[in-house]
Amino acid sequence: MKIHELRPKKGSTSRKKRLGRGIASGKGRTAGRGDKGQKSRSGFKIKRGFEGGQTPLVTRLPKRRGVGNRPLPWTRFQIINLRDLAVFEEGAEINKKELIKKGLINKKGKVKLLGDGEVSKKLIIQIDAVSKNAREKIEKAGGRIK
Repeated sequence: MKIHELRPKKGSTSRKKRLGRGIASGKGRTAGRGDKGQKSRSGFKIKRGFEGGQTPLVTRLPKRRGVGNRPLPWTRFQIINLRDLAVFEEGAEINKKELIKKGLINKKGKVKLLGDGEVSKKLIIQIDAVSKNAREKIEKAGGRIK
């Protein structure tokens, strides 16, 4: 098949019904708009959000006051677990830069270490937050948290 041999699907090329072209055409006189009212007039448009005279949803909702971009009421942490620290050698000093290099976190936000998994190496950890369980396991293994 070549591009000059392509033909449109049968029936997909039907023309648009021409409105208001005499009574015999089937869509003459009122042109399918009914007899009276705003919708039958030319130039009729419904405003965005118009709900037929009912108070629109946008108006019913309260206005937000104050400065925009309020911070969230909680801090979002990037989570890592103790089992993720297996990629580091004995005595390694772990901070955000090292975690980014290893691909464990991305650059944005704070980091929290959780106690899922075991740690057998002595590690020095310097991050934003550590869970109680993780702290105990690291200290038991001989590591410390700055």
